[in-house]
Amino acid sequence: MNIILLGPPGAGKGTQARHLVETRNMVQLSTGDMLREAKDSGTEMGKIVADVMDRGALVTDEIVIGLIREKLTDKAAHGGFIFDGFPRTLAQADALAELMADEGQTLDAVIEMKVDDEALVARITARSTCANCGEVYNDLTKPIPEDGKCTNCGGTEFKRRADDNEESLKTRLMAYYKQTSPLIGYYYAKDMLSGVNGLGKIEEVRGAIASILDA
Repeated sequence: MNIILLGPPGAGKGTQARHLVETRNMVQLSTGDMLREAKDSGTEMGKIVADVMDRGALVTDEIVIGLIREKLTDKAAHGGFIFDGFPRTLAQADALAELMADEGQTLDAVIEMKVDDEALVARITARSTCANCGEVYNDLTKPIPEDGKCTNCGGTEFKRRADDNEESLKTRLMAYYKQTSPLIGYYYAKDMLSGVNGLGKIEEVRGAIASILDA
């Protein structure tokens, strides 16, 4: 099963993707992670990525599609793929559809994690992550344990993103709505779109996503 998680920054896509990786043997394809991995790989594609990133240039859709193509041939991904952070535009959605067809694979579900902007700002400005494993905590809904240790890895160092402030988040939300929100109509027209309340409790969101995937 291959799915796309749609939603603005802080909607909880990463948290839900990690759960699907653990429980359904899926592989999370995060654009940022793939680029960093490729840059350090030493492969021909990796050298191209490293050159582009070192020059501070924008990574093209062709490069990202090339990285995804490499991942789609990974036979270890028995549970399928989760596309996180890609596609972001209609052109990327078309390119992904063409790639999936070329590789004989299908896109089975697109899940939009719906949020209320004001509530999202409140959530993100209270967010911190484990510096070791990336586990997400929130001062309001999931505070760091009293013993100061990450429940996932036992790490004791936590950090907040520099752009997790109200002004930066509003800028990121505007970019999301301008670039990515057209995908909602795109996938709705293809009868592939489902929605969940991204600001519900983690367990509630997990259950809603599971219901969609099991339908």
